[in-house]
Amino acid sequence: MAAQTANMRINGERLWDSLMEMAQIGPGIAGGNNRQTLTDEDGAARHLFRRWCEEVGATVSVDDMGTMFARLEGTDPDALPVYMGSHLDTQPTGGKFDGVLGVLAGLEVLRSMRDLGIRTRRPIVVTNWTNEEGTRFAPALLASSVFVGDIARDWAYARTDARGLRFGEELARIGWKGLEPAGARKMHAFFELHIEQGPILEAEGKQIGVVTHAQGLRWIECTVTGKAQHTGSTPMYLRRDAGRGLARVTDLVHAIAMQYQPDAVGAIGHIDVFPNSRNVIPEKVVFTIDFRSHKLEVLTAMEDELLRRAPGLCAEIGLKFTAGSAGQYDPPAFDPTLVARIRAAADTLGYSHMDIISGAGHDACAMTRLFPTAMIFCPCVDGLSHNEAEAILPEWAAAGADVLMHAVLETAGIVENA
Repeated sequence: MAAQTANMRINGERLWDSLMEMAQIGPGIAGGNNRQTLTDEDGAARHLFRRWCEEVGATVSVDDMGTMFARLEGTDPDALPVYMGSHLDTQPTGGKFDGVLGVLAGLEVLRSMRDLGIRTRRPIVVTNWTNEEGTRFAPALLASSVFVGDIARDWAYARTDARGLRFGEELARIGWKGLEPAGARKMHAFFELHIEQGPILEAEGKQIGVVTHAQGLRWIECTVTGKAQHTGSTPMYLRRDAGRGLARVTDLVHAIAMQYQPDAVGAIGHIDVFPNSRNVIPEKVVFTIDFRSHKLEVLTAMEDELLRRAPGLCAEIGLKFTAGSAGQYDPPAFDPTLVARIRAAADTLGYSHMDIISGAGHDACAMTRLFPTAMIFCPCVDGLSHNEAEAILPEWAAAGADVLMHAVLETAGIVENA
């Protein structure tokens, strides 16, 4: 097997140009992207990605959750492939790099292999997972969760967006519902490159984050019910204001997360108020609590305390509190052998690096259920993500893709380097 050297690098300028070209599809209103899953813009991004993959000699397949797989053959077609990838869908006010970097860096690895005359024993596959963000169709990691068997496909198909449109029908509408059953594939390993989505790497002056663990999460959808009344003519002592219940639970969520510092976070992000009128006391508030920790016992304790205390806090002011799961996964640990391979690649290439825990969920978290999996982080400016102002430097993207290429090639086994 030919040895890898520090001179073996991807084409950083080409990677950056691809990122900028993809960003032209589904532009946001403030310099970022609005390319939500299964929209026409998502469909256009998929077509561009497929064309690029086919130009490099990869064969593109699609499963029945719409996930795309671009395969470059190895010398041993019977060997389990090495996979890499992320997602092309964005938040409604998303940036140009969240998810997209991991997909297009995978493409750039294939392009660089072609340029350098590299072949591997194992096939290599670049993946674009459907609906990682979970904004339009909850929960997040929808396709990857179906792939590993955590979610039933028909249940996923029945998810609806804010307009009542079903996931399965929208997938068929944009023309990306494949015939291959999700989860039919087996992997030798899975790698995902992603922006950190936090400020640690930039603050520490590190070029590469070697991700050892990720936080698990509990999304708890809560409903507080009171009574709709006129805001001007209803005395204060007779009100059953669902908004007060939201305020009480918001404070409780913060207090619970603070009990478990530095190992936990918690907040309420999504809120719907009914009837949402200026002069009507809220009758109902529906909101989602997001608890996260890389320790399962902490995650469980936070959820238990919330469900124990919130009903009483609401009952004290004449309100009803109910809750159910809107999505969850336990804290994953990444494969030690692959993690060590990422460290070694960063050392070979001369990039500064540090171990880090992912505060966000990723498709790689789902893959840990079944396959050896690892993640690579690159910094992002001010730790900003899920925001149109999200930014990275071209050299950060190139460094992450370099480490990705070296780790993937080591795992797939180089047999020819002309």
